[in-house]
Amino acid sequence: MRQLSRRWSSRRGAGAWGLLLATAALAAAAPSQAAPGRWSPPQQLTWFWQLQGKVVNDKAVAAYDIDGFENEAAEVAALHAQGKHVICYIDVGTAERFRSDYASFPASTLGRSNGWPGERWLDIRRLQTLEPIMTARFQMCREKGFDAVEPDNVEAFSNRSGFPITAQQQLTYNEWIAGEVHSLGMAVLQKNDGEQTAQLQPYFDGALSEQCNQYRECAAFQPYLAAGKPVLNAEYHESSAKFCQADDAAAIMGARFAVSLNGKKFEPC
Repeated sequence: MRQLSRRWSSRRGAGAWGLLLATAALAAAAPSQAAPGRWSPPQQLTWFWQLQGKVVNDKAVAAYDIDGFENEAAEVAALHAQGKHVICYIDVGTAERFRSDYASFPASTLGRSNGWPGERWLDIRRLQTLEPIMTARFQMCREKGFDAVEPDNVEAFSNRSGFPITAQQQLTYNEWIAGEVHSLGMAVLQKNDGEQTAQLQPYFDGALSEQCNQYRECAAFQPYLAAGKPVLNAEYHESSAKFCQADDAAAIMGARFAVSLNGKKFEPC
């Protein structure tokens, strides 16, 4: 999570790719078509992202990405009334002390801080413990009327999480997330984790990347573009004049936001 943004902070070397490529055959069996009634986000998806503060709900975009805990069904309904789709931001890889279900996480599942105050990596190998908690979160999103889920912090394997999590264990967890969200009738976006895009693309309906221009990682999400799925990119420190030409040329839906994601800065390409 560079610059305290919602992204990964370290990367595996080339040796990890061998393990990732060995799992490619699993992806071939993944569902690739949206179920009837489930939103299938278009590749050219205009979007607005706000995770803090009262939602500024007057942006001329097709989709809003807002915090699932902090916003109620009435906010989602208000955005739907404007013809917008709404994405539910939910943390799946760390435990946030300020969330109402924080006590559900056993101490043994809590690892190192990920750089945000009160937030610690989770031991995603503990599937029997974590899956019911995450399912309840996804159900909350569905009950509030959200159309999709943005699951954050899905790259513990490439961070100092405090646990010896492997790339394959991360894939297992991320693929479960996609399947569980789909089973509840919502679309789901891959959040960062560009290293595993080739394996994850068949399971997800698009991707949301942070600072892929600043860190020269946008090409990692090409499999989504090739599949006709959206790639959303948030930049915080690069000027829109510097990255929008590249994003437009690649069919990436780029925009500049404040790193706090408080709704006060929005410069779409």
